[in-house]
Amino acid sequence: MTVLAVDTTSEFGSLALARDGQVLEAVGVHSANGFGHVIFQEILALLDRHGLTLADVDGYAAASGPGSFTGVRVGLTAVKGLAEAHGKRVVPVSNLRALAAAGAGPLRAPLIDARRGEVYAAVYDEALQSVVGEMVAPLPRLLEAIGDRKVTFVARDFSPFPDVSPQITASRELAAAVAAVAAGVFAEGLALLPEQVEANYVRRSDAEMRWKEVLSLADPNAGPRAMS
Repeated sequence: MTVLAVDTTSEFGSLALARDGQVLEAVGVHSANGFGHVIFQEILALLDRHGLTLADVDGYAAASGPGSFTGVRVGLTAVKGLAEAHGKRVVPVSNLRALAAAGAGPLRAPLIDARRGEVYAAVYDEALQSVVGEMVAPLPRLLEAIGDRKVTFVARDFSPFPDVSPQITASRELAAAVAAVAAGVFAEGLALLPEQVEANYVRRSDAEMRWKEVLSLADPNAGPRAMS
Protein backbone atom coordinates (compact mmCIF):
# COMPACT_ATOMS: atom_id res chain seq x y z
CA MET A 1 0.00 0.00 0.00
CA THR A 2 1.36 3.41 -1.00
CA VAL A 3 0.68 6.23 1.44
CA LEU A 4 1.41 9.92 0.99
CA ALA A 5 1.82 11.85 4.24
CA VAL A 6 1.81 15.62 4.69
CA ASP A 7 2.82 17.89 7.57
CA THR A 8 2.22 21.61 7.22
CA THR A 9 1.62 22.38 10.89
CA SER A 10 4.71 24.57 11.30
CA GLU A 11 6.91 26.54 8.94
CA PHE A 12 9.19 23.50 8.75
CA GLY A 13 6.78 21.21 6.93
CA SER A 14 7.46 17.92 5.22
CA LEU A 15 6.15 15.21 2.92
CA ALA A 16 6.72 11.47 3.07
CA LEU A 17 6.02 8.61 0.72
CA ALA A 18 5.67 5.16 2.24
CA ARG A 19 4.98 1.72 0.85
CA ASP A 20 3.80 -1.16 3.03
CA GLY A 21 4.83 0.74 6.14
CA GLN A 22 8.35 1.55 4.92
CA VAL A 23 9.19 5.19 4.23
CA LEU A 24 10.61 5.54 0.72
CA GLU A 25 11.45 9.22 1.04
CA ALA A 26 10.83 12.08 3.43
CA VAL A 27 11.52 15.61 2.33
CA GLY A 28 11.44 18.87 4.24
CA VAL A 29 9.47 21.81 2.87
CA HIS A 30 10.34 25.10 4.55
CA SER A 31 7.87 27.88 3.92
CA ALA A 32 7.67 30.75 6.39
CA ASN A 33 4.79 32.23 4.36
CA GLY A 34 2.60 29.14 4.43
CA PHE A 35 2.19 26.11 2.20
CA GLY A 36 -0.94 26.81 0.17
CA HIS A 37 1.08 28.00 -2.81
CA VAL A 38 3.68 25.20 -2.79
CA ILE A 39 2.14 22.04 -1.37
CA PHE A 40 0.70 20.55 -4.55
CA GLN A 41 3.81 21.10 -6.66
CA GLU A 42 5.93 19.54 -3.91
CA ILE A 43 3.60 16.51 -3.79
CA LEU A 44 3.77 16.05 -7.56
CA ALA A 45 7.56 16.38 -7.52
CA LEU A 46 7.88 13.74 -4.78
CA LEU A 47 5.66 11.30 -6.66
CA ASP A 48 7.47 11.96 -9.93
CA ARG A 49 10.83 11.07 -8.35
CA HIS A 50 9.40 7.62 -7.69
CA GLY A 51 7.68 7.21 -11.04
CA LEU A 52 4.22 7.60 -9.51
CA THR A 53 1.14 9.72 -10.13
CA LEU A 54 -1.70 10.68 -7.82
CA ALA A 55 -3.68 7.72 -9.17
CA ASP A 56 -1.02 5.39 -7.70
CA VAL A 57 -1.50 6.65 -4.15
CA ASP A 58 -3.63 4.23 -2.11
CA GLY A 59 -4.23 6.47 0.88
CA TYR A 60 -3.33 9.78 2.47
CA ALA A 61 -2.20 10.90 5.90
CA ALA A 62 -1.76 14.31 7.43
CA ALA A 63 -0.46 15.78 10.65
CA SER A 64 -3.69 17.05 12.19
CA GLY A 65 -2.25 19.28 14.91
CA PRO A 66 -1.65 20.77 17.32
CA GLY A 67 0.31 23.43 15.50
CA SER A 68 -0.27 26.51 13.38
CA PHE A 69 -4.03 26.79 12.91
CA THR A 70 -3.64 27.90 9.30
CA GLY A 71 -0.99 25.28 8.64
CA VAL A 72 -3.13 22.49 10.05
CA ARG A 73 -6.00 23.49 7.79
CA VAL A 74 -3.79 23.67 4.68
CA GLY A 75 -2.44 20.15 5.10
CA LEU A 76 -5.78 18.58 5.95
CA THR A 77 -7.54 20.41 3.11
CA ALA A 78 -4.90 19.23 0.64
CA VAL A 79 -5.13 15.54 1.51
CA LYS A 80 -8.91 15.60 1.89
CA GLY A 81 -9.25 17.15 -1.55
CA LEU A 82 -6.89 14.65 -3.17
CA ALA A 83 -8.51 11.71 -1.40
CA GLU A 84 -11.99 12.79 -2.41
CA ALA A 85 -10.95 13.31 -6.03
CA HIS A 86 -9.43 9.82 -6.24
CA GLY A 87 -11.83 7.90 -4.00
CA LYS A 88 -9.26 7.25 -1.26
CA ARG A 89 -9.27 7.39 2.53
CA VAL A 90 -7.37 9.58 4.96
CA VAL A 91 -5.69 9.07 8.33
CA PRO A 92 -5.30 12.22 10.46
CA VAL A 93 -2.39 11.78 12.89
CA SER A 94 -1.88 13.85 16.01
CA ASN A 95 1.45 15.64 15.96
CA LEU A 96 1.99 14.47 19.52
CA ARG A 97 1.41 10.82 18.60
CA ALA A 98 3.74 11.20 15.62
CA LEU A 99 6.44 12.61 17.88
CA ALA A 100 5.93 9.70 20.26
CA ALA A 101 6.42 7.33 17.32
CA ALA A 102 9.74 9.05 16.63
CA GLY A 103 10.84 8.50 20.22
CA ALA A 104 12.02 5.46 22.14
CA GLY A 105 11.44 3.78 25.46
CA PRO A 106 8.43 2.33 27.29
CA LEU A 107 6.91 5.77 27.98
CA ARG A 108 7.33 8.80 25.70
CA ALA A 109 6.28 12.38 26.46
CA PRO A 110 6.12 14.45 23.25
CA LEU A 111 6.41 18.21 23.67
CA ILE A 112 5.45 21.08 21.37
CA ASP A 113 5.84 24.74 22.34
CA ALA A 114 2.35 26.22 22.69
CA ARG A 115 3.74 29.62 23.70
CA ARG A 116 2.19 31.73 26.45
CA GLY A 117 4.32 29.66 28.83
CA GLU A 118 2.51 26.45 27.90
CA VAL A 119 3.25 23.20 26.08
CA TYR A 120 1.21 20.80 24.02
CA ALA A 121 2.01 17.45 25.55
CA ALA A 122 0.91 13.90 26.29
CA VAL A 123 2.37 10.58 27.34
CA TYR A 124 2.22 7.46 25.16
CA ASP A 125 3.49 3.94 25.68
CA GLU A 126 5.64 2.11 23.15
CA ALA A 127 2.50 0.84 21.38
CA LEU A 128 1.48 4.53 21.00
CA GLN A 129 -1.47 4.09 23.33
CA SER A 130 -2.35 7.12 25.43
CA VAL A 131 -1.17 7.05 29.06
CA VAL A 132 -1.68 10.76 29.81
CA GLY A 133 -4.13 12.44 27.48
CA GLU A 134 -3.20 15.32 25.19
CA MET A 135 -3.19 18.65 26.96
CA VAL A 136 -2.12 22.25 26.66
CA ALA A 137 -0.76 23.41 29.99
CA PRO A 138 2.26 24.88 31.76
CA LEU A 139 5.12 22.39 31.86
CA PRO A 140 4.90 21.92 35.66
CA ARG A 141 1.33 20.68 35.24
CA LEU A 142 2.51 18.05 32.77
CA LEU A 143 5.29 16.97 35.14
CA GLU A 144 2.71 16.68 37.91
CA ALA A 145 0.55 14.46 35.67
CA ILE A 146 3.57 12.27 34.87
CA GLY A 147 4.36 11.87 38.55
CA ASP A 148 7.06 9.31 39.32
CA ARG A 149 6.74 7.50 35.98
CA LYS A 150 9.95 7.31 33.98
CA VAL A 151 9.44 8.94 30.59
CA THR A 152 11.58 9.99 27.67
CA PHE A 153 10.78 13.45 26.34
CA VAL A 154 10.53 13.84 22.57
CA ALA A 155 10.53 17.15 20.67
CA ARG A 156 11.78 18.65 17.48
CA ASP A 157 13.15 21.63 19.42
CA PHE A 158 14.00 21.55 23.11
CA SER A 159 15.05 25.19 23.39
CA PRO A 160 11.73 26.24 25.02
CA PHE A 161 12.10 23.50 27.68
CA PRO A 162 15.82 22.68 28.01
CA ASP A 163 15.67 21.28 31.55
CA VAL A 164 13.57 18.18 30.90
CA SER A 165 15.42 14.90 30.51
CA PRO A 166 16.13 12.44 29.06
CA GLN A 167 15.63 13.99 25.65
CA ILE A 168 15.23 12.63 22.13
CA THR A 169 15.30 15.21 19.36
CA ALA A 170 12.99 14.16 16.55
CA SER A 171 13.56 14.96 12.91
CA ARG A 172 11.95 18.06 11.44
CA GLU A 173 10.53 15.79 8.73
CA LEU A 174 7.60 14.78 10.92
CA ALA A 175 5.72 13.45 7.88
CA ALA A 176 7.85 10.29 8.05
CA ALA A 177 6.49 9.51 11.52
CA VAL A 178 2.99 10.48 10.36
CA ALA A 179 3.28 7.97 7.52
CA ALA A 180 4.49 5.24 9.88
CA VAL A 181 1.61 5.77 12.30
CA ALA A 182 -0.90 5.99 9.45
CA ALA A 183 0.30 2.68 7.98
CA GLY A 184 -0.86 0.90 11.12
CA VAL A 185 -4.23 2.64 11.03
CA PHE A 186 -4.74 1.68 7.38
CA ALA A 187 -3.79 -1.91 8.20
CA GLU A 188 -6.47 -1.98 10.91
CA GLY A 189 -9.07 -0.70 8.45
CA LEU A 190 -9.66 2.45 10.50
CA ALA A 191 -8.88 5.11 7.88
CA LEU A 192 -11.56 7.76 7.43
CA LEU A 193 -13.56 9.13 4.57
CA PRO A 194 -12.33 12.64 3.69
CA GLU A 195 -15.44 14.31 5.12
CA GLN A 196 -14.87 12.60 8.48
CA VAL A 197 -11.43 14.11 9.01
CA GLU A 198 -11.10 16.91 11.56
CA ALA A 199 -8.26 19.00 12.92
CA ASN A 200 -6.75 18.36 16.36
CA TYR A 201 -6.27 21.86 17.73
CA VAL A 202 -6.18 20.77 21.42
CA ARG A 203 -7.27 24.32 22.24
CA ARG A 204 -9.43 26.79 20.34
CA SER A 205 -7.91 29.42 18.10
CA ASP A 206 -7.21 32.89 19.51
CA ALA A 207 -9.92 34.33 17.26
CA GLU A 208 -12.54 31.92 18.60
CA MET A 209 -11.53 32.51 22.22
CA ARG A 210 -11.72 36.29 21.77
CA TRP A 211 -15.10 35.95 20.03
CA LYS A 212 -16.49 33.92 22.93
CA GLU A 213 -15.16 36.46 25.44
CA VAL A 214 -16.87 39.29 23.56
CA LEU A 215 -20.07 37.25 23.26
CA SER A 216 -20.05 36.50 26.97
CA LEU A 217 -19.65 40.19 27.84
CA ALA A 218 -22.42 41.19 25.46
CA ASP A 219 -24.81 38.47 26.69
CA PRO A 220 -24.09 36.97 30.15
CA ASN A 221 -26.30 34.01 29.27
CA ALA A 222 -24.23 33.19 26.16
CA GLY A 223 -21.14 31.96 28.01
CA PRO A 224 -22.27 28.48 29.01
CA ARG A 225 -23.85 27.85 25.60
CA ALA A 226 -20.68 29.00 23.82
CA MET A 227 -18.54 26.49 25.69
CA SER A 228 -20.90 23.53 25.29
